[in-house]
Amino acid sequence: MRIFDWLTGTKRPVAGVAAQSAADVRAALLAINQPKLPFVVRDGAAEKVDLVAEWRIVDAAWYEIFAKAGLTKVFKILMRLDDNTHTVRAVDQEWSVEWRAGVPTLALAAQAFRGQKFEMSGGVRFGFKDKGGFGKVYDYHFSTGEMKTPLQNATTGAGWTWRGVTFGKL
Repeated sequence: MRIFDWLTGTKRPVAGVAAQSAADVRAALLAINQPKLPFVVRDGAAEKVDLVAEWRIVDAAWYEIFAKAGLTKVFKILMRLDDNTHTVRAVDQEWSVEWRAGVPTLALAAQAFRGQKFEMSGGVRFGFKDKGGFGKVYDYHFSTGEMKTPLQNATTGAGWTWRGVTFGKL
């Protein structure tokens, strides 16, 4: 670990792990996708990057959970794979969310954010349930680490370095 790795969120592979090809790293990152996870990893061509990881805020199976949680900000990670240095460079973006009749509408946050973000939120709500009775209606937690950790593990497991970008080119 180098002196500023903790500041940028840089994670390096264990010594002796052979670096795989960029195609294999891309496949490993895309393989993280599972319906039970609150985020998705997808192609980033629309954003002019290699891959994007983002909360499933507009997924019908998830937006009710996000709405009930009162989530007002979501975030995504833009990734670029550098085959020459065996590095995945990543930058975080934050967006504000406005809920209208239970449906999410995404809008760019009024404040500009670029860099590395570490945030956690959660809550438990109690109330009357649909089938009667009083109890826990939902329990949630969201953490940027919940998204970043599997991405970092897939990257370092393939012998590549995960480098969080705060300043400079992605």
